[in-house]
Amino acid sequence: MAATLGIPQIAELMRRYLEEDTAKKSLVVEGKSVEEAVADAATQLGVDVRRIEFEVLERGSPGLLGAGRRNWRIRAYVAAERKSVELPVEVADADAEDLSQVAALSKDRDGECFVRLSPDGALLKVTSPLGRGKRVSDKSAVEKLEARAVRQFDEEMLREVVRQASGDYVRVGDFITNPANDALMTVDIADQEMKAYITLTPPGPGGCDLSKATLLSFLRNNRIVFGVDEDALQDVEDRPRYREAVLVAEGAKPQNGRDAYVQFNFETDKSTYRLKEAADGKVNFKELGLIQNVVAGQPLARKVPPEIGKTGRTVTGKVIPARNGKDMPVPLGRNVHVAEDGATIIADINGQVTYIAGRINVEEIFTVPGDVNLKTGNIMFLGTVIVQGNVDDGFVVKASGNIEVKGGVGKSEVVAEGDIVVHQGVTGKSGCVINAGKSVWAKFIENATVEAGENVIVSDGLINCSVTANRKIICQGKRAAILGGVYRACEEINAKTLGSPVGGAETIIEVGYDPKAKEKADQLQAQAYQIKRQVEEVDKNVATLNAIKKQRKSLPEDKEAILQDNLMRREDFIVELRSLGKEIESIQTYLNGLKTRGRISASSRIYPGVVLAIKDIRESVKNEQKALTFYLENQMLRTTKYEEPEDEILRRGPPDAYKTD
Repeated sequence: MAATLGIPQIAELMRRYLEEDTAKKSLVVEGKSVEEAVADAATQLGVDVRRIEFEVLERGSPGLLGAGRRNWRIRAYVAAERKSVELPVEVADADAEDLSQVAALSKDRDGECFVRLSPDGALLKVTSPLGRGKRVSDKSAVEKLEARAVRQFDEEMLREVVRQASGDYVRVGDFITNPANDALMTVDIADQEMKAYITLTPPGPGGCDLSKATLLSFLRNNRIVFGVDEDALQDVEDRPRYREAVLVAEGAKPQNGRDAYVQFNFETDKSTYRLKEAADGKVNFKELGLIQNVVAGQPLARKVPPEIGKTGRTVTGKVIPARNGKDMPVPLGRNVHVAEDGATIIADINGQVTYIAGRINVEEIFTVPGDVNLKTGNIMFLGTVIVQGNVDDGFVVKASGNIEVKGGVGKSEVVAEGDIVVHQGVTGKSGCVINAGKSVWAKFIENATVEAGENVIVSDGLINCSVTANRKIICQGKRAAILGGVYRACEEINAKTLGSPVGGAETIIEVGYDPKAKEKADQLQAQAYQIKRQVEEVDKNVATLNAIKKQRKSLPEDKEAILQDNLMRREDFIVELRSLGKEIESIQTYLNGLKTRGRISASSRIYPGVVLAIKDIRESVKNEQKALTFYLENQMLRTTKYEEPEDEILRRGPPDAYKTD
């Protein structure tokens, strides 16, 4: 933390210093010299002379041959011992930067000595040293006076001024004055009255120097009333520079107000790629981050209001007007609104935020103008995605709305909460995943895993796929075949042909139950089977240990611990089995209670080897059959003349991707 004194520490310092000043004892004494007066004060106050502080009330004078002599008159104090103030812990724990700042402030500096000739006499100013700097010596002060031709000076006063080093000018001597030779100065106003310079002419013999007060008065008389640099004037008083223009005043330039602007909470530069680096340091060049998804209610940007300009002033006091910042309207576009503060822009819907033509929009549809490939990277969008080309192998398209692919889908992953429409079909190469919250529409699907919350509808065929639909799988068209793979639907599976006349991969058709619930039940049963196997192993261990215990009347401590651990594990397994049993029973009750009339239909042929399953009844087709519909009756598979699928699904056709409902 920074090494600073807080308000409490400063207040404590001021309080203690006030106590010290109040407790000071003072008295007024006189003497032929300052030293004599100080010694007298020390005697009366009963302290060492080194602890005496004083101020001169009346200056003494040796007079002429003893006539007109005046004593020095001073007010003397006992110097108080300063008490320390305990600093906060932060000061002791200051970091290196703070310590370096403290060191800079306490840099060593020698004391300095200045001589100024004034109408009152020769004045001497001595400053105290800093740090380990050297004090001004009496000798150097005398040399300074002699350099200015001052021969008559009070040596005692000189020594006292050097000792105190108060930084104030004190009269120490006389010199023969010649007002005609006083230093002169001129003032020059430049840079359109924004700067003022003074130029000094050195004094002649007997001439006086210019004081800071004289300089200030001269500037005011010459209309210099603003921006006067008093430090520069003090430097001129102490170290006059002659025949050189010295800058002593500077005006303030006007500051125009900043225009209103918009702080964006998203990237407005479309050319910016935000590549993601994995923990192992590898960069996935398919994750380009080109789509900036936002959710409803998310702050997108904030308008910062314009600033009021700050007027300037010349050194002569003239006001220079400044321009106020320009305001701007809130850049509202589609599907956004401004918050109650009148400045924050909020998204109305989920989607992609864009900044086009000076307006912020949230688009619920994202269009890929070509293929999804390395140029676009993976697509993940909180809305609907339309791909004008193909989805290349190895890429991912995910959307919270619909997905429409005008071309084809390769060995990719396509996931949507709504419908998925693939115009040119899916060539999965045994690595494609299609998952739709509603329905999947495609020309054909090969070697892919497909899941749909409602229907899977294709026109040319399903080949070597794993397809699960919560309602129907419909395959209608000239080459509408289901060949190889596993197909599960709750209500109906309907195709032109099922299986192949030349054999090949097994074709399994299952209907009449909720596929996801059935899959969940199968997983739970497999888990229960594994736990039962573990229970059997534990029972064997317990039986062995109990037999040893019965024979020996007791078990060693380590064996007894193993026995108790096995008993506890068995109890945990039994509790878990009971929980799984209840969950499996619940799913089975749900499946058995489904009123769905599951049916399997083929408008042309069903070839041998096809496995048909309606609910729990499973049967393998032995002979080729034509134009039949299979249904369940009295726990047996029955056939009837081929029944067309409901016209509503096919008549409706694939959804319009622009309609997210």
